[in-house]
Amino acid sequence: MNWWEGEFLRVKNNQLYLEGHPAEQLAKKYGTPLYVYSRNEVLRNLRSLREAFSPAPAELEVRVAYAMKANPHPGILKTLLKEGCWIDAVSPVEVETALKAGFPENRIMFTGTSISQEDFERVLKHPGVTINIDAYEQVDLLEAARKKLRIKRPVRISVRWNPGLGRGFCSKTVTAGDRSSDGTPIKFGVEDSRVLDTFRRLKRLGFKPVGLHQHLGSGWTEEDFPVAIKAVDRMVNKARELKRAGFGLEFLDFGGGFGPRYRQEQRPFPLPEYAAYILDRVETAKLGLKAIVVEPGKHLLAGAGVVLVRVEYTKQSYGNLFACVNAGTYNTVPRPAIYEEAYHEIVNASRVNGSKKEKVTIAGHLCETGDVFGAERLLPVPKRGDILAVLMSGAYCRSMASNFNLRAIPREILL
Repeated sequence: MNWWEGEFLRVKNNQLYLEGHPAEQLAKKYGTPLYVYSRNEVLRNLRSLREAFSPAPAELEVRVAYAMKANPHPGILKTLLKEGCWIDAVSPVEVETALKAGFPENRIMFTGTSISQEDFERVLKHPGVTINIDAYEQVDLLEAARKKLRIKRPVRISVRWNPGLGRGFCSKTVTAGDRSSDGTPIKFGVEDSRVLDTFRRLKRLGFKPVGLHQHLGSGWTEEDFPVAIKAVDRMVNKARELKRAGFGLEFLDFGGGFGPRYRQEQRPFPLPEYAAYILDRVETAKLGLKAIVVEPGKHLLAGAGVVLVRVEYTKQSYGNLFACVNAGTYNTVPRPAIYEEAYHEIVNASRVNGSKKEKVTIAGHLCETGDVFGAERLLPVPKRGDILAVLMSGAYCRSMASNFNLRAIPREILL
């Protein structure tokens, strides 16, 4: 059995099946390129997450707030709505999309960076939404928006703080600390020294501070565990400080970050141990919380999606073998083009295994050198018409896709 096989992805008669459907038949029926998502795999991933936090005491609610930016497909949103999930929205349009999908306002949290007064005005029109501010300086804009709309009711506010350390699978996905590993200054969150002042100012202005939030970055593996639990300690200590200052919080939001398995050699992040650590620290601190929050995106969606592309021809050039496909990374799977460290397993869905394998570079049809789905992958030599499957494409693929070269963004189906 291949390392990536499971209930969603199976190999039968040397062909790839997706939730029992032959990939080749799906490609023939719906055309290529094609996004294929599995509702059941999303639910399986959600169950594994909830199982990790199942030891939580009955009086402590564990809120799963789906990071919609990972994939805003309407069918996926409605599936998660039925499962009682919340929404982590990062733009006014995401808030409005969640509402359109049926999420009640009181199960949506809006977090944004470089937010305008107009952004706040759009969100404030929905009274139940919790607003998670990203900067002390945003308070002025929020207050101006509230005055313009003549809102008298209490507005629920959370504060996203920067705990001083971050972690991500590459420099572009680190969202806390002072600088990323490549030296880029981190733009997110209220720095430690200004958190208490931010809470006090919000209270003076008549807002209702209810939560504290942090997010370290994206794509954690096992090696990131020590940093992740160190950040848990900092979060709990900051909540203690706020409680001593008179701010009893409703919830702590630990963000997301725990990633799925993209490579065979990757050691998955130990989610059960992480959940147990959070629950233990929260219980020991006696903070009087009503809830804790986690914000999965990739964890739920990455492994629940693939992209199917068709080989148009193979090409030999200066000793390199290319499989030239009818899709571009920017229009389908942008991650490898954006993040040098991003990796997606690629499978020949027409002939998964074969005795003759060669190093093949899967090249897209865009006028861009970086338009490569995978370089020098050891695969059964593709033939014209073969269907290739780019795995782990359920998160941050369609949502990041563009019309570069005026190429269309592919169709999506949810099995």
